[in-house]
Parts: sequence; structure tokens; C-alpha cells
Amino acid sequence: MGILRLAIAQINPVVGDLEGNVELIRDLIDKVEHCDLAVFGEMSLTGYPLEDLLLKPGFIADNKNALNDLASMSGNCALVIGFADSDEENVYNSIAICHKGKIVGSYRKQNLPNVEVFDEVRNFSPGSDSLNLFSIGGVTIGFVICHDLWVPNGPVKTLVDGGAQLIVATNGSPFHRGKQQEREILVNEISQENNVPVAYVNLVGGQDELVFDGGSFITDSAGEVILRSPRFHESVLVADLSVEKNITTENYLPVIEVSSRRDHEGIIETSIAPTLDTFEELYLALMTATRDYVLKSGFQQVCLGLSGGIDSALVAAIASDSLGPNNVTAVMMPSRYSSIHSLTDAEQLIKNLGIASVNFSIKDIHSIFLEQWALNLNEEILGVADENLQSRIRGVLLMAFANANNWLVLTTGNKSEAAVGYSTLYGDTAGAYAVIKDVYKTGVYDLARWRNESAGHEIIPNSIIEKPPSAELRPDQRDDQSLPPYEILDPLLKSYIEGDRTRAELVEDGFDAKIVDEVVQMVDTSEYKRRQNPPGVRVTRKGFGRDRRLPLVNRYKG
Repeated sequence: MGILRLAIAQINPVVGDLEGNVELIRDLIDKVEHCDLAVFGEMSLTGYPLEDLLLKPGFIADNKNALNDLASMSGNCALVIGFADSDEENVYNSIAICHKGKIVGSYRKQNLPNVEVFDEVRNFSPGSDSLNLFSIGGVTIGFVICHDLWVPNGPVKTLVDGGAQLIVATNGSPFHRGKQQEREILVNEISQENNVPVAYVNLVGGQDELVFDGGSFITDSAGEVILRSPRFHESVLVADLSVEKNITTENYLPVIEVSSRRDHEGIIETSIAPTLDTFEELYLALMTATRDYVLKSGFQQVCLGLSGGIDSALVAAIASDSLGPNNVTAVMMPSRYSSIHSLTDAEQLIKNLGIASVNFSIKDIHSIFLEQWALNLNEEILGVADENLQSRIRGVLLMAFANANNWLVLTTGNKSEAAVGYSTLYGDTAGAYAVIKDVYKTGVYDLARWRNESAGHEIIPNSIIEKPPSAELRPDQRDDQSLPPYEILDPLLKSYIEGDRTRAELVEDGFDAKIVDEVVQMVDTSEYKRRQNPPGVRVTRKGFGRDRRLPLVNRYKG
């Protein structure tokens, strides 16, 4: 039996920031030097996903030079670093094994995902090299990258049959609700079926429409989790891993000798971070994504339109929690239709959060538009056109505040509204980042209640949570005058959007046929709006944006 001292380095790289990512990894090298092996996540040197940055030969060359710099810093502890490898024709999603100043081996991802948010086939070629094992600290190790784990009878089986005593998987696995449980179930099965421990190393942090939740872990050969990194936080955890010799194999693979067994002082007690409940992990995902989008984009401060409604209240709380209250400004823009209770609710929320605020009434600006419309066209502007006009005035003002103060604008629309087009282009959709874009309206209420419960007191005033939702763009307006109740609407939307059910199948599932027809029509005809909405983090199995992509012009009626 061998003992491998293994470090799980869960880091938050920035896409394309080769210099910054080198420094991030370099700062950890001394901390893991007492280990045999330190593993970083998928594409840890470059950030992930890279999309069409990989089409730039100059970027590929620069990333290889950066890898050589890191390799030169390696010492007695072998480092596993994700990078983009290439040959004359292809680019590969790869890892390099570095030891004592050199790159001693590499592995190219063999199974490229082309589902959900992934389209790696567009930018990478699958690795086709024959597999090798690596002897590190006297333990024979097989390496794979992310999706390689999910393929039955794939590289893992070949590596174990070839003599691997330990499987190490580097990952860039983005969050959606329930994903951590799925990962641990999969790895548990792999460990048990192959009688080997598995180390699963993930990235952490937000990148555009994705958020990586970390949760790296190690299972023993029986599939029990013996180490788990915290979710949504960078960390370096170390385990002394007992590894039994693989004596069942008859198909030995070539082994690259990296380092021999070392005697280590003391015994490392492993850390197992607790699991998170459903709402806590979702709230942390939204916080992490918001913080990283703002900061990685070069901003420090944000603003948002605060109406006194539930959506903007939740976004304000997330912004304050992720960026700090000193970096958030709520802009209240009441109109002639804004209720007194909405204004007082917004003011109470601002006080509770400790964020800055601006009160800028749009009543006079709106009146000028109405007057000029009548003067120039000899008619009134009425109905939806007038409602959208108010929203667009607010969008113009928010962008002006942002330009004047170097703020980034957060939009406050939820997934239910985006799905059915209950929003105004260039109005409430005007901004840089849509924080709750992938959260249904019922989920917004759940998160608001959870935030208050977790604090032990009211952060979001209960009066905001309890009142009927309204856009307040006409007298006595309520959402349920235009839409089915959200308790009915959201399950229908989830089935249609995430379940890809047809109109006929939804009716068979028990949804009211008339409501199905109305909702499906609204969803399908709003695709052009969604294409123009700002990016927002994906937290469900299928979000709008890089995940769900349908034709703008689409007459299919299933």
C-alpha cells in the first residue's frame, strides 16, 4: 500500500489572462511543495471556456509559453495544469504534468462534449494518443479530463485495466441545480466498479453565462467521499491517500516515471466541506456569478433600477452581498403610476442593505414625451406603447447614470418574464448583466424568503414578498392580468423550455389546453427579445442564451 500526499487546488482563473493565471498558480506552488502531486482544474492556465479565442494561433503560442514558465517553477511536487495544446492542424483540451522544472508528460481530452452549454467540437479536436500512466510518489495514476469520466467504457476503464491505482479527473464543470449530487453519484459508481479512488478537481468562479461551483472531492476505492472542497470558494485541500496496488490487470499500459515515494511528516487530516441546501447553493451561485462578471469585466460598482418589487429587491440583495453595499447604488425612478407603498418598500430595503440610492422621478420626462407626441402626431400615445415608453425612459436614465459614474448596470428581469416576453426591449432589459435571468418567478420568492431566514431578520421587507407583483405602468396593474398565476405558469414553462415538450405533449401532461396555447405562443414569439437581452448566469439545466438556441423565425406548432 502506498501513501500519496495529494493537493486539490480549486482556483478561479480568468479567461485569457495568462499572466494573471500564471501568478495565481505560482502563488500556490510553495504551499503544495510538501505534497507529491497538486492538481488544478480543466484549462486552469487559460480559463474556461475559451470559445473562439482558440482560433487565434497567437493565443495558442502564448499559452504554451506561459505553461513553460510554470513548468520551470515546479519542484518536488508534480503539478497538473490545464492548457491548450496543439499540433500543425489541431487544438486540444489538455493537461500537462510538470515536475522539477520540466513538462514530463501530457494528456489530451478524448471525449468532447457537444451538448447543453458545451460545443467543444467547434474548437477542439479529440485526443487520439495512446494512453500512458504516470508513477508519482510511487503511485500509478491515470489522468482524464471532465467529460472523459462520463463515457461508459471510456478512458477510465482503459487506464484501470492498464494498471492505474488512482484516477485523477480535472474538470471545468459548470453549476446547475443538483449538479454536485450528480457528480458524486457518478464518481461513487466509478470508484466502486473499478475498485480505485478517484480525485475530482473542479474550477470555481463566474465566466460570462456560466458559474463554476468548485466542490472538488476525493472518493476512496469504496466510493466514499473522504475530502470535499467548499462550494463557490477557492481553496487548496490536502489528503494523504492510501492506495492499494492494482493486481487484477493483465493489460499494462506504459508508465512514465515522475517521482518515487517520499516519507511525509505527520498525517494530514482531510476536510469534508458540508453539502449545501437547494436555496443556499442557488443564492451562492448568483452571488459568485455577479461578483465575477462585474470584477472580471473591470468594474467595481453597479447600479440597478429599484421599483419596490420582488425582482429588483432580490437583485439588490445579491449585488450587495456579492460586491459589498458600498459598491451598489439603487436608482428609484417613480412614475405617475408608482404606488406609495412601493416607494416606502424600496426605501426600507435600501436602509436594510445599507446601499446608496438616487431618487429620480420620471413623471415630468414622461409628460414631455406625451406632449411632444400629441403635438407632432396629433394623437395620444396609449396602451402598451405608453407602458413601454416609461420603461425605456428608465433604461435611458440608468445607462446615463452608469456612463457618468463608471457603473455597470444590472437588470432585474426573471426567467418567467423573459420566457413570455413580459419585458420591454431597451427598457427594463437595458443593462450589462441579468442577475436572475435563469430564475423563475416562484424561485425569486423562494430565494427572498431564504435570504431573510438565513439572516434571521428581514433583509427584503415582507411587504415586498407578500404584495401582488405589478409593473406599475398603468393604474392598478397586476401581472396576473396579463399572465397566468406564476404557480401555474412556471411549471408549464419549465416543461416547455427545459423539458422540450411540444404543445400536444403539454396538454397530455395535464396542462390546460387554452393556457398552453397562450403560453407557447408568447414564448415562441419572444425569441427575438431574448436574443437582445444582456447575458445572465445559467443555473438551471437549460437557460436562455448559450444553452437554449431556437430560430428567431419559427412556425412549428407541435
